[in-house]
Formats: sequence, structure tokens, C-alpha cells
Amino acid sequence: MRPREIVPGIYEVGAVDWDRRLFDSLIPLPDGTSYNSYLIKGSEKTVLVDSVDPTMESILLNNLSQLELASIDYVICHHAEQDHAGTIPKILEMYPEAKVITSPKCKGMLEDLLNIEPERFITVADKETISLGDRTLEFIHTPWVHWPETMVTYLKEDNILFSCDFFGSHLATTDQYWHDAEHVFEGAKRYFAEIMMPFRNIIAKNLTKLKDYQIDYIAPSHGPLYDCPGCILEAYDRWVLDEPKNIVVLPYVSMHGSTRIMVEHLVIALSQRGVTVKQFDLTVTDIGKLAEALVDAATIVIGTPTILAGPHPAVAYAAILANALRPTTKFASIIGSYGWGGKTVETIAAAIPNLKVEILDPVLCKGLPKQADLEALDALANAIAQKHKEAGFK
Repeated sequence: MRPREIVPGIYEVGAVDWDRRLFDSLIPLPDGTSYNSYLIKGSEKTVLVDSVDPTMESILLNNLSQLELASIDYVICHHAEQDHAGTIPKILEMYPEAKVITSPKCKGMLEDLLNIEPERFITVADKETISLGDRTLEFIHTPWVHWPETMVTYLKEDNILFSCDFFGSHLATTDQYWHDAEHVFEGAKRYFAEIMMPFRNIIAKNLTKLKDYQIDYIAPSHGPLYDCPGCILEAYDRWVLDEPKNIVVLPYVSMHGSTRIMVEHLVIALSQRGVTVKQFDLTVTDIGKLAEALVDAATIVIGTPTILAGPHPAVAYAAILANALRPTTKFASIIGSYGWGGKTVETIAAAIPNLKVEILDPVLCKGLPKQADLEALDALANAIAQKHKEAGFK
């Protein structure tokens, strides 16, 4: 991929990673990703905005070489994670006069993670500016988007927000802008769910900080750019601030079919009562899809068999993940089967303390579900539908 101009003197110089399928040894990447880096030429100073993952170092360096730069004066590091910062040591080696501009907290992280010498840094306060001659950079601290040190940069004369992980999407694409709106929107929502949702409350404050800026372009660190920034800003407002919807997310595992029968019965019962259900078999589920579904869900119902006196390990993992993501889910319940006993309900309830949910009566059956168990599932469906109606979820 060659350098691409956004506006005169500002270029994309990052890399597209078509083949990466796992991020942080945790997050599936069905559509690959990109590591976006940007080069800004001012009349007096030249700036590199973020770098790329070390695996893509050669692409960044080749792109920079095509621009025939006399120097790089500054390297902005918005976020210390290696997919953005990992190639900075190489840039500093190639351009010994360059200084790293970052937040005070990020400076300490980069010293720890990448062994960058303290004298190579310029730390900037919130709303501090630096002139490039004919262009002015303003640095806006946006902590917990998604680490404590993160910030974004606003280029005043061109109304460009360089947002790093904020508003990103894990997508490998040749499109410079988000022209495939449906695909990019889904990628951005999934990205929000997996990475940003745990920090929903502070992200709301960071969104408020951006309200007074005239933004014509958003240039994130992953995925395509936004030349209609209102689209993604409005989406974030909804994901952060809206009430949950009339949706039940139902992740489950069934070892010998009993739990599966219960899941199928409950799904039909809920749908008959006007509740949307999103069902996930955890043995084959893309965990990112589950995270995305949790953004809007009013209720989570966990289905599990009992194994070694507790929930199936895949179910325990999903419960821990949901607890870490902290969706605005309001209600939860547990259904499943057992052979002779156990503490499935207690174990799952203990795994989700961050979910501020009302626990609705679980339905556990011994062996195959009997008529009384199916009637209990109907009662659970009634309770969920009634709770959603009383809360006004649509």
C-alpha cells in the first residue's frame, strides 16, 4: 500500500494486515485489521502520527521513503500499545532529531514497554498546542479510551481529528473512507463492544470534550477514515448513552442435548412474547459477535450443563468476559441441566459482580427437562417480557 493523501500535505503511511486473525491472543479478527499512521507536513515541522505494529515496520518505512522526507521532527504517540507504538524506536533511530510527543502518563509507559530514553520525549498537557508553522496541533487527553494514558490530536487548520483507537474498527480494506457503511458500521460496533464498552461512562465524558470542535475528518488507528464524522459520533452517542433494547442474549453449551432442549423452548417462548433473542452456541461462537450483541441487550440468559459440580468451562469464560465488558444489561438468569447436583448458579453469579443486574429465577432440571421444567421456562419468558415492558425497552 502506497502513501495516500488525505488533504494536501497530510498522508496515510500505515499498513493493512489482511491475514491477522487474533488480537491480544484474545480478540478474533475475521476481517483482519490495519495499523494507521499519518504524516503531516507543516511549513516548519514534519510530524508522524503514531506508528505501526512491529510486524509491519517495513511497510511504514517504505511509505515514508516514498515521501522523500528531509526529517521528522515529532512523533505523536497517542497510546502506548505496541500496535501503535511498537515501531517508534526504529523511527527514532532513523531520525535522531525527532522527539516523541505524548501525555505524561504515556511517557512512563513507553519508557517501560519500549525502553525509549527520557530525553526523547515532549509531554503535553490537555488542550496544549504545538505549531508546525502553517498548521497547529491541539492535544486532547482522552483517558481510558482504552488505556489510562490515551489522547487524541486535533489539527486545527484542516479540522482533522487523529483519534487513535477511539472510533476505530478492525477491518482490512483498500477503501480510504467508510464507503461500505454497513460493513464498517458493524466493524466499528464490534470494536466498541470488545474494547471500549467497559469504559462507557468515561467515554461519554470524552465525547462531550469533542462537541465544541469542527471535525471534517476522523482518522482512527484501525480501519477506514470517516469523511462523514457525524455518522460515527452519533453511533457512539447511541452505544454509550441509549437504554438497552428489547433483546435477550442467550449464550449456551449443551453436552448431551438437555440444555439444548431448554434453550430452544425458551427462545420460542420469548419470541412469542415479542422479545428478540440472539442465541450463541459457545462451542462455535465468534466471541466478538457475542460481545457486539451485548451492547444492546436488556437481558442475558446463560445456558449450561453441570460439569464437575459447576458450569461448563466455556460458559464460565463467557460469564467472565461479560463481566469484564460491563454492558448495560439489566436482567440475568441461568438455565440448564445437571445429573446429581452442583453449584452452577452460585458459580456463575459470583463471576459477574460487575453486571448490575436483577437475577431472575433460574431454571435447572435433573436430566432431560420434564413438563414442569418447560412450564418454568415459560414463566421465565413471561417474567423477562414483563420486565422489558415495564422498563420501556423497545
